[in-house]
Amino acid sequence: MKLFKNYRKDLNKISVGNIWLGVLSAVLLGFSYPPIPFPFFIFFAFIPYLIELEKRESLISINKLTYVFAFFLNVITLYWVGSWDKQADFFLMLSGGILLFFNPLLFLIPSTVYYFAKKFFSKKTALLLFPLFWVAYEYAYTLTEFRFPWLTLGNSLAYFTSFIQMADIVGVYGLSLSVLYINIVLYFLFKEYQIKKTFNKKLIIITAVLIVVPLIYGFYKISSHKEPIKTIKVGLIQPNLNPWDKWEAGSTQTQLSLYFDLSQKAINKGAEYLFFPETALPVYLLDGQHYRFVSQIHRFCDSNNVTILTGMPNIFYHYGKSNFPKNSKLTLNPDISYTSYNSVLLFKPFDRRIDYYGKIMLVPFGEKVPLVEYIPFLGDLIKWEVGISSWNVGNDTVVFKVPNLDKTKNDTIKIASIICIESIYPDFVASFVKKGAQMISVVTNDSWYGNSSGPYQHQAMGAIRAVENRRFVLRAANGGISCIINPLGETVVKTKMFTKNIVTGKVGILNEMTFYTKFHNLIPVFAVFVTLIIIALFFLNKLKKLLRIKD
Repeated sequence: MKLFKNYRKDLNKISVGNIWLGVLSAVLLGFSYPPIPFPFFIFFAFIPYLIELEKRESLISINKLTYVFAFFLNVITLYWVGSWDKQADFFLMLSGGILLFFNPLLFLIPSTVYYFAKKFFSKKTALLLFPLFWVAYEYAYTLTEFRFPWLTLGNSLAYFTSFIQMADIVGVYGLSLSVLYINIVLYFLFKEYQIKKTFNKKLIIITAVLIVVPLIYGFYKISSHKEPIKTIKVGLIQPNLNPWDKWEAGSTQTQLSLYFDLSQKAINKGAEYLFFPETALPVYLLDGQHYRFVSQIHRFCDSNNVTILTGMPNIFYHYGKSNFPKNSKLTLNPDISYTSYNSVLLFKPFDRRIDYYGKIMLVPFGEKVPLVEYIPFLGDLIKWEVGISSWNVGNDTVVFKVPNLDKTKNDTIKIASIICIESIYPDFVASFVKKGAQMISVVTNDSWYGNSSGPYQHQAMGAIRAVENRRFVLRAANGGISCIINPLGETVVKTKMFTKNIVTGKVGILNEMTFYTKFHNLIPVFAVFVTLIIIALFFLNKLKKLLRIKD
């Protein structure tokens, strides 16, 4: 009761005016993310929040400020998640609405650990540790079934090409860390100026170093960049099909013909490797009932001597209860079960073997209900009307080995084909490159979210992945944005949203691995380690106090 009364007192002390400092930070930070071209805001966006954060003493007051800050940030940047289209699925809108209230709760992790740190260190030291707590939260979020780490701070810098070049060493989490330390040093500079009416020279030098060193490295990488010697000509197919209507029965042949027509235009421009978007056709192409469509694709590859990588639903049937995998779903026949995947299929000319990859990082609630393996009835409660909310999790990462269609060269090209949201997970993408992928393709369908910020933010993240791994990134999107991004994170060519179009261009085949690719978890794991130490110290101290009281 005493603790509750203290919480009420703390709440009463918090003025609305002070809360607005958190809102101001949220606005500045929100305007740092694509498609708004103001990434520079992020270098001082946290200062209003830090001014108010340092004044607060109790955990509840700190977390109230943080929740308000995070809520407005989420509304500004993630308003699009529910789609809010007149055709949108009810569960998509519901999950999007819930996300705007749930996601801010996770931002309480770094602010709570900051409160713990204040119990052992000065406020200044606690603030200096705060960036590590934040990065620990960003990374830990990716490990949960509810993961949606769209707002990783480093993602906001995609348009700041010269600054993000150091991502080949530190990755997106290193960019987040850099952003936060620049904010904190600027805050200390501002705070000292308020007191002494003069600028601290040491802090100015530190700020300059934090900004100038990445820029010098960036200018060096950009100026020394050389075009790759080995290239292939690719074609990205953007059919611009309505994502809600495409699942209606009877439209498969029409849609396939559209893909062939657009593909032929790409082939006429020299493309030998074609990329179709996510779930290009609304059928389980390899279920044995769509042989004529499979044959048409094979014949198209043979007659044009092209390779096709396409997003596609995929299904496997399992016969006999003793052979049922744990994650399989039952059919009307009790002796038959199935597993279904959001997949990528690889069709090669004059080869009837079809390689496939099943998506591993599924969209929470959109493609998989979190914890459904442990609470099965949730899968029956939450289903998209378009029938794509119950995919199985893929078994392993796959790097496709594609024959080089240049007859003068007898080698293979290794391609990572990432599916949609998987491209926002830096360590996951790096694992494909570590397996030997020489280029990264992303098949996606962002059309569910209209011409909102979502598709632009998603496309921008491809720039960070390109720099981290120094690979070309290709995006084949149903309604846009389809594009080719070079290893510097520069978008070479792209389509407009909601246009029926193709993209063709040369893509380099690269083998060198960056420091980040080899050691992609160094920074986040260190951040988690420091964070866990602070948490352990706090609770050990609580335990000691409790034992003293009992004595």
